[in-house]
Amino acid sequence: MQFLRTLFWVVLAVIAVIFAAKNWTPVTVHLWGGLEADTQLPILLFAAFLLGCLPYFVLHRATRWRLRRRLDQSERALAEARGPAVEEDSQSPALPAGAPPPAL
Repeated sequence: MQFLRTLFWVVLAVIAVIFAAKNWTPVTVHLWGGLEADTQLPILLFAAFLLGCLPYFVLHRATRWRLRRRLDQSERALAEARGPAVEEDSQSPALPAGAPPPAL
């Protein structure tokens, strides 16, 4: 499965490089206040892609953080509900091997 994931990313990177090489043309972007920026088309598209992915990345990280906190709280509540673990072997004296158990 790791091989397929690596293969997917390699193919995607090769496609991106081929696209960038074939479309390396200057583009003028008109900004606010009469400003103009001259940039290359692949750089502009890559920046727009990253800008579009940013909100979803932040949402994903925030959701994972919130769910991890809820899981930690649930695990702590479960540990409290079970109570402290009592080890009976550590409280009773050790008997030698082959000795009969004490009479009650």
